[in-house]
Amino acid sequence: MSEQNTNLSNLHLAVEGMTCAACSTRLEKVLNRQQGIATASVNLANNSAAVEFDSKTLSVTDIAAAIAKAGFAVPRETYEFNIIGMTCAACSTRLEKVLSRQPGVEEASVNLATERASVTGPAGSLSAQALIQAVAKTGFTATPVQNEAEQLAAAQKQAEARNRAEMIKLIAAVVLTLPLALPMLFMPLGMDLMLPPLLQFLLATPVQFWIGWRFYEGAFKSLRGGAGNMDVLVVMGTSAAWGLSTWVTLKGGGHLYFEASAMVITLVLFGKWMEGRAKASAASAIRALMALRPEVATVERAGVLTEIPAEQVRVGDIVVVKPGERIPVDGLVIEGSSQIDESLITGESLPVLRAVGDKVTGASVNGDGLLRVETTQVGAESTLSRIIRLVVTAQASKAPVQKLVDRISEIFVPIVAVIALGTFLAWWLLAGEPQTAFLAAVSVLVIACPCALGLATPTAIMVGTGVAAKQGILIKDADALEQAHQCNTVVFDKTGTLTEGRPEVEQVVAAGLDVQELLRLMASAQQGSEHPLAKAVLRKAEADQLQLSPVSEFSSFPGRGLQAEVDGQRLLIGSRRLIRETLGGFGELDNTAQSFEDQGCTLMWIARMVDDAGELLGFIAVRDPVKASSSAAITALKQLDIEPVMLTGDNPQAAQVVAQSIGIEQVIAEVLPEDKAQQVQSLQQQGRKVAMVGDGINDAPALAAANVGMAMSTGTDVAMHTAGITLMRGNPALVADALSVSEATYSKIKQNLFWALIYNLIAIPLAASGMLSPVIAGAAMAMSSVSVVSNSLLLKRWRGINN
Repeated sequence: MSEQNTNLSNLHLAVEGMTCAACSTRLEKVLNRQQGIATASVNLANNSAAVEFDSKTLSVTDIAAAIAKAGFAVPRETYEFNIIGMTCAACSTRLEKVLSRQPGVEEASVNLATERASVTGPAGSLSAQALIQAVAKTGFTATPVQNEAEQLAAAQKQAEARNRAEMIKLIAAVVLTLPLALPMLFMPLGMDLMLPPLLQFLLATPVQFWIGWRFYEGAFKSLRGGAGNMDVLVVMGTSAAWGLSTWVTLKGGGHLYFEASAMVITLVLFGKWMEGRAKASAASAIRALMALRPEVATVERAGVLTEIPAEQVRVGDIVVVKPGERIPVDGLVIEGSSQIDESLITGESLPVLRAVGDKVTGASVNGDGLLRVETTQVGAESTLSRIIRLVVTAQASKAPVQKLVDRISEIFVPIVAVIALGTFLAWWLLAGEPQTAFLAAVSVLVIACPCALGLATPTAIMVGTGVAAKQGILIKDADALEQAHQCNTVVFDKTGTLTEGRPEVEQVVAAGLDVQELLRLMASAQQGSEHPLAKAVLRKAEADQLQLSPVSEFSSFPGRGLQAEVDGQRLLIGSRRLIRETLGGFGELDNTAQSFEDQGCTLMWIARMVDDAGELLGFIAVRDPVKASSSAAITALKQLDIEPVMLTGDNPQAAQVVAQSIGIEQVIAEVLPEDKAQQVQSLQQQGRKVAMVGDGINDAPALAAANVGMAMSTGTDVAMHTAGITLMRGNPALVADALSVSEATYSKIKQNLFWALIYNLIAIPLAASGMLSPVIAGAAMAMSSVSVVSNSLLLKRWRGINN
């Protein structure tokens, strides 16, 4: 009897992106081939996968990754929390470790700059209450993030109250510290204006324990959690200075250091206040997006116009948008036409004409026309909400380089404490100077700053993703940002990416039957299809007012064509490749077809099948116009020393015509959808870092296989879900801009980390040598964080290549 595996776990995952039985069958095969999966069953009816797997061999993340690689997506559940009580990188690192260990958690990210935690796992596997309790045990406070509008109002209110309280304490600290600090300025002039010891004690004590209480509180929570942070260093240094001075005051005689303890706390508070203002500026992109949300909407119900709060609009409601108003919902224009300003959503600077049948996006601004709009998406599913979620997620994510920073932050405080102790003992025991020993040790404790290290990466990512969003580039996470700036090859899908994706029939060529009859048969066979070529044929048939016949026995050959029965005839419709494989040749139509392909047309062939034999009936030539911006996009990439490649299922001649017109040298044609990912991997095996740009469901596996996937927002949701970067306009020129902003952001991250590390490497030895007083050390520590954040803010100057 075989031994039962006790590590087997059952998992039920929702799967997005399956459209037919072929999808579910393929996914089931992919999962059952994975090592560690005992059984996998995929259900197309309820879009789910039931998996029994070895929890020691595989994780939920591994299974989700396998599903994504197959071109589908697993919905995640993410809890967002506001975290109160973090003061430096050591805090965020410790909390992230605690959250990562909670049951059901796939990924946990704690961002010091935004003071938020994001916890992700399969839908239904996480408990918000359990996560909040885990945070509380670590010594911090977590509150769930509300919807974006409520969050904005609540966050602004809290920030204003916190800023007022901090400003009051900062002013009080300055007032109490100045009498202690000013006499020091007159000492070089031979003037002794030092206050009596008791008065110094009375001025310094409130600064130490009332104004500086936040540092004691932070240090206690940090040490209780088993780690040290910036607060521990400040408390150790200032408490030593205050404690020694108090003992000297009570004993009588000796040097006092009240001015050092008070000034260090005041300067650190001032640095924290400036850092807070800079961090608020870095997060301005999110606030700007949230502020776009309209508050009211004019809804037409039972013929009566009523103004209601925008959040109360339901799908299907008719919304009336007057000239100059902000459109409150995503919807479809059912009456009227107007120029719409979508610049704050898509980055498109020029107004766009929208008429009956066109989609409009909530938060865009109506021009001079009156519109009646049928609501299609509201609330969390609106375009604006999804943009905000993407930007928030990106800003909360951690770059791979941050893992190294987190490891440094973990050991930073203990190392500094040891250096301070060593400094004290060296000056006292070896040099015999207890006063210098004390001042040098305090200076080491005060000047060491893990905050600058902790803020170096997240603040740059906050500003970089924010400025990218304003230009219509939505970056999913920091990993996509890092991968993008390393890319040296960009692979473009042709249809809908470099071309308009709205092909039109150029010519119908028939052999042995009427041209209109061929068009009718081909249109009848493709009724209901969403393929761009099929839509072109159906539009032509509708324009010619042809009466279509019912279709039956329909079967699809992905990337090649279809077979269907119309009027009792079994028809085969598809590419040159499908006809060649089935019929063996093209007869007298070959030369005519070749001339159309040489002009850049795509051909759809049709044959009548009888048993295993077939009769070629003709073809329809379709032309998909190249986007006006494609040529400039390719030129911009070449200026960045990035090689563009075209990947298409089209015939080589038509693909080559398009490629030559826009400047692409390398073309990979006649590629089946399932082989696109393999072509991307082949380029990667040549040592290339590949970005893949696409817009369709059949592009999803290639987007997942690339180092970074870029999806056009004009395409499918599956493509956008798989991609690391979403381009909000169907403009391929945004590809170069996306690579440019990622390069600029990573350049800032490297600068920030360099200066933060150099600061500590230089400042700590200087302090240990006795060359810096605690006051100078405190000022330097405060300014180090501010300088890192300010450097990140310079990213706001970034402009796209085509701007």
